[in-house]
Amino acid sequence: MLEEERKYLADDGFTMPDLSPAGTVRAREPVTLRATYYDTAERLLARHGVALRHRKNDARAKVWTLKLPSSKTGVRHEHSRPSAGAGVVPPELADLITAYRRGRALEPAAVLRTVRTVYEVTDAGGTVLAEVADDVVSVLDGRDVRLRFREIELERAGGGPDLLDRIEELLLAAGARTDAFVPKHERAMAPLAAPVLAAPGRAQTVYAGDVVTEAIRRDVARIFEHDPFARLRETMPNGDTPVHQMRVGTRRLRSDLQTFQALLDPQWTAKLRTELAWLAEALGGARDVEVLRERLRRTAAADPLVPADPAAVARLDAALAARQEAALGVLDAALHSKRYVKLLDALVGAVQAPRLAPLAWERAEEVLTGIVRKPWRRLVEGGGGIPGAGGLTPDLPDDDWHEVRKRAKRARYAADSVAAVVGPEAKQLAKAVARAQAVLGEHQDAAIAADAWLAASAAAPGDHDLAVTAGRLFERERAAVTRARADFPAVWEPVMEEKNIAWLK
Repeated sequence: MLEEERKYLADDGFTMPDLSPAGTVRAREPVTLRATYYDTAERLLARHGVALRHRKNDARAKVWTLKLPSSKTGVRHEHSRPSAGAGVVPPELADLITAYRRGRALEPAAVLRTVRTVYEVTDAGGTVLAEVADDVVSVLDGRDVRLRFREIELERAGGGPDLLDRIEELLLAAGARTDAFVPKHERAMAPLAAPVLAAPGRAQTVYAGDVVTEAIRRDVARIFEHDPFARLRETMPNGDTPVHQMRVGTRRLRSDLQTFQALLDPQWTAKLRTELAWLAEALGGARDVEVLRERLRRTAAADPLVPADPAAVARLDAALAARQEAALGVLDAALHSKRYVKLLDALVGAVQAPRLAPLAWERAEEVLTGIVRKPWRRLVEGGGGIPGAGGLTPDLPDDDWHEVRKRAKRARYAADSVAAVVGPEAKQLAKAVARAQAVLGEHQDAAIAADAWLAASAAAPGDHDLAVTAGRLFERERAAVTRARADFPAVWEPVMEEKNIAWLK
């Protein structure tokens, strides 16, 4: 469940304004809630933006609730389970916070008593569009009240963002105050140490080490954010999958560690890249089958005038589904292993205290261009028997095109990482390379899929209908390869525009 809310502070004298301009309003009877929040001794959950609580809810039932952060302020992913008792965390919730607590024990960290009055804003038909909760919160220390504050929560239900804006205007006009989005339990635990994945900033001079540290932080944050959802096997609202995003974070981190090797301790990065390769392999098996299943659905429906045999397509998909389940089992084993927890600790250490080489203490603008130039030249000029991107021709083997795709990723990641220092030219170059990379990605996906359909046919020699269907799918995929090769020069040309690459010369 996705929770979207806004928070405001209010004084004791605050009076809830008339909310009727936003819709029909009905007030519930006030309730008293008692919640115990659990965390590690270091308060790792709170410092990651995670909340785990045991509370008696409005219906007087005791429940465990886990709130996971998202990249958007005020939006959290909520998961609730029935209670088997305080201190007995439901195993599925404990599993979802593996990346955040990393094997540390949980303990009661804050006890809150909240007197809550909820105002429902509904439409004419009675559908709840938003809820406004007026909370008087007491932070308890035994029987004593250690801290008391009043908070107004505005939570979106069936309404849109514009409705929240209208209600917010009414609350602010009545004297409520906006503040940084600080959940109740974090306010109760304050002061907290710095967020776990916050990169140490420099007040004035930007050193090269600051840039690589921020690149590492961003990559690690992507892995951590999507870890719980990979365990849930959920598809994200935009249709993407957490397995894909974790794989992107893992691959990008490996790429950044290699690109910025001159700024880092080589032995430290070698060990970290080895462990990331292990994780990438586990993620890759699951992701590759995801791509193939999506490819199967799309390619089978590509020509409605000559539809693929649905029964044969279903047999292909069933075989892929079995492969996917096996691959997800391998991934599950990796995510539940001690090796993975150890890697998570290493990733946090990489953000908080990366092992920098002496060159990292040079000014960023003096060293970064030279560092990015290396993967850029490898992409443009080629090497190792592989042509540069401008030299890709339709007669070259698929593997050469795939190698250029990998080099394009590294060059794009490098340009993107230094954009904050170099300026918009680097960002524009990264965007241009991304568009070329998308065509190369389509090429690679089609080539792999074509081979997969032939292999499926060979594995079932007596299935004539499947053989015919696989052959049609193969032809469509190879046609997609041909289109990608024809499309590539047009997307490569903007990459080489002088305005994008002058800073690299």
